Amino acid sequence: MRRPRWTRPLGGVRLRATAAAVLTVAVALGLASAVLLLALRHSLEESARAEATAKAKAVATAVRIGPSLSPAHALDDSTGSTDVRVISKTEAGPSWKTGSAYVVAGERVATKGGTVMIQGRSSLAPTRQAITTLWHLLLPGVPALLLLVALLTWLAVSRALRPVSAIRAKMADITAHDLHQRVPEPGTRDEIAALARTVNATLDRLRTAVEQHKRFVADAAHELRSPLAVLRARLELTAHRVEAPTLAAQALTDVERIQSLTDDLLLLARLDAGEPPREQEVDLGQVAAEEAARTRPRPDVTVTLDIAPDVLVRGSGDQLRRLVANLVDNAVRHAATAVTVRLAEDRSRAVLEVADDGPGIPAEHREVVFDRFTRLDEARDRDRGGSGLGLAIARDIAVVHRGSLSVAVRPENESGACLRAVLPVGVPG
Repeated sequence: MRRPRWTRPLGGVRLRATAAAVLTVAVALGLASAVLLLALRHSLEESARAEATAKAKAVATAVRIGPSLSPAHALDDSTGSTDVRVISKTEAGPSWKTGSAYVVAGERVATKGGTVMIQGRSSLAPTRQAITTLWHLLLPGVPALLLLVALLTWLAVSRALRPVSAIRAKMADITAHDLHQRVPEPGTRDEIAALARTVNATLDRLRTAVEQHKRFVADAAHELRSPLAVLRARLELTAHRVEAPTLAAQALTDVERIQSLTDDLLLLARLDAGEPPREQEVDLGQVAAEEAARTRPRPDVTVTLDIAPDVLVRGSGDQLRRLVANLVDNAVRHAATAVTVRLAEDRSRAVLEVADDGPGIPAEHREVVFDRFTRLDEARDRDRGGSGLGLAIARDIAVVHRGSLSVAVRPENESGACLRAVLPVGVPG
């Protein structure tokens, strides 16, 4: 079975780092060795050439000092060396030439018999011997040095990656057993410490998401269980009582409630998945008026409209209708006698406010009301109170359309709550 990428050992990183270091050092040593050999050879050859020149000059100086001497006698008197010879038309054979064994230097001298060439030579055997010795040292030394570099690089990278290995092992244990644990954070201020902090921050968000998901599933199951239990009881009574039409109507009401809750859950799932809304031009004023008229108000509640014309936004018409409908429905449920729907355009923004004259929302609950399955009044009737998803869905729709939804602060002399949705005008969702 293929392991997850983040659970694989870090040997690949060590191996690549070691190979890169060895290759770099090998190239550097190869170039340095070649330069060293060439420089040594050139230096030794220049020394041999200087020695040959000195030998030739010594004989030439003797000839110049004693002009009565023949060059051959001067050679015998000065050095007698076989590495110096005199070349003339009558006293010597062919001249020496520089080859692989010797380096040759010459000096011309004017004598009674004419101009002669005095040549000196120096053996290149010491040069070849020195180069051979250096080569014998480099041949085993360079591989040994490369092996040492590889070992030191492996150990250094292993030490540097030790915290990463600890983070990897801890991460595997956390994801398998307990999301409340955290990876160790080194006390250093390097990239590995930053990685550990980032991983811990990711685990915090992951734990929060998992807990929210668990609560969401539990709340959804609880919300569905109650109407299903009532529906089952009514259907069972239908088979044994004469009030079958009445029970059937009540059962249909329960089915509608379950269907509405299911639609809300599916819409939340699509919003959580990050599906972009279909882009189209929507007359938000027309949508607000239609949804306010479609909402079934209580007999004692009046819905008033104050809508500016031609407020156009871009996004999903269906989702924007749901946003307005949820806000109006929420206001009608909590209003004492009146609900006001206002729409205006302010600095390229569409501002939709839905206000009621009900008990209002306490300051400490102005964010809580947007949580899923939240009811501030737990004692009220569930049919009137709703499922607790309306405002959560409305805020998610506003955020998807690059807007916001919040509880507006009302003046002290005004009662009730006011929910304000702000959407960009003419900007794609």
